Amino acid sequence: MKLVLATGNKGKLKEFKALCQSEVVAFSDLLDEEIEIIEDADSFKGNALIKARTIYEKLGEGYLVIADDSGISVPLLGGAPGIFSARFSGEGASDKDNLRKLVNDIVAQGVEKTAGYYTAAIAMVSAYGEYVVHGWMHGWVVVHPRGDKGFGYDPIFIPQGYDKTLGELDEEIKQEISHRAKALRLAKPIMEMLQRKL
Repeated sequence: MKLVLATGNKGKLKEFKALCQSEVVAFSDLLDEEIEIIEDADSFKGNALIKARTIYEKLGEGYLVIADDSGISVPLLGGAPGIFSARFSGEGASDKDNLRKLVNDIVAQGVEKTAGYYTAAIAMVSAYGEYVVHGWMHGWVVVHPRGDKGFGYDPIFIPQGYDKTLGELDEEIKQEISHRAKALRLAKPIMEMLQRKL
């Protein structure tokens, strides 16, 4: 039974493969058609479920579809960008565009460092039901990017207990402490249970 990841994000696919330590395929490897998924829920959980359900409906039984919705929230900015993290500076925005907008918004508040946290919701959809788990990573958002590892907002986020940004930290450390890793640890027993059934 195949684990299918409902994402086109290469960074996420790489992370999932490393964290799952099992065969994970991107849905685009199984479906020829272009699929536009409208993420219009008001929560990470809702958007993760939309993605997983959409791909599961295309593939049908025999697959376990996993989808993640994640992002960074800054309390100083009322929780922004939150669920809009991937399109914070507009539809089709690049990681650099989004990062630059977040930095500018924080600087506009007159600070160079503020509390922030990442949320990851992982949805699992199969013939045996739907499940969602969450993971969080708290820390600080800084306005001077450092490091070129990772993707997204990694160069401006310092996890609690560290003095380096995610853009500077080694992959092994990130796999231990990330919001996605924490959510995946909770998802793993559920995925294993579902795989035994399928």
